[in-house]
Amino acid sequence: MKFLFIMNPVSGGKNKGTWETAIRDYFRDSPHKCEIYSTNGENDAESLRYWVDDWKPDKVVAVGGDGTLKQAAEILLHKNIPLAVFPAGSANGMARELQMPQSAEECFKVLFEGEARPTDIIRINERQICLHLSDIGLNAQLVKYFEENDVRGKIGYAREVLKVLWKRTLMNVRIKKGDETIVRNAFMVVLANASMYGTGARINPMGDLHDGLFEVVILRKLSLTELFKMLFLNRPFNPKKTEVLQADLVSLDIRKRAYFQIDGEYLGKTTRVTARIEKAALMLIFPPGHPSLAS
Repeated sequence: MKFLFIMNPVSGGKNKGTWETAIRDYFRDSPHKCEIYSTNGENDAESLRYWVDDWKPDKVVAVGGDGTLKQAAEILLHKNIPLAVFPAGSANGMARELQMPQSAEECFKVLFEGEARPTDIIRINERQICLHLSDIGLNAQLVKYFEENDVRGKIGYAREVLKVLWKRTLMNVRIKKGDETIVRNAFMVVLANASMYGTGARINPMGDLHDGLFEVVILRKLSLTELFKMLFLNRPFNPKKTEVLQADLVSLDIRKRAYFQIDGEYLGKTTRVTARIEKAALMLIFPPGHPSLAS
């Protein structure tokens, strides 16, 4: 078998030499072949398409965070090539959703013993894809702060959270789903393919990566307790403060420009977002025994 590893050398702000060494050591005496592609921000999409189309790997592995995984996924959409993720980034939300282990040794077990399954993605504004969670409002504002500031440790993290909470803004959002249109005032609206943030906070208990639907989660009320629950605790949100809609196609119109992010990448402010499901668009590798394999 042939394995293509896509590695972001600066993902998470750490040198990925340890992961690269582990990969090369693992395959040194193996009958399988492996290649490592290190992204550099220049023509990566074109280069990766060449590796996938010409070298024809049997499996692809994203070694990094959500950004590296998304970069790999964009190349593999609607191709029958399984994709795994080794969590080596600063934002590993999808790896957490997949219950990926942290050690290289255990990740290799998943690569060889896990099960590849067709997985849905969300198409955002017809140009971007969302594997995990996209949102407008409060969390996107946090993503912006974290991108712009060197935030380290829980104290620094909490400090930024308090800044955002102090500046929080209630949005007026018009949500169109089929023939139904609703208007809500909300601090945050999430387009959720998955169920939880990388912190473990379960924003979307209905999340299912294989059901042909995504959820629109509307956070209508907010307190300091709810915000810290989102960031630090593996606990569900208060259902009295949230509203959840299931959909395969929606549009959001926001009265005033709002912060917007997809899979942990801040994309500026916007007044309109469209989203539609693409069923079974990506072959993702799940660890043996993952709950979604039973559905």
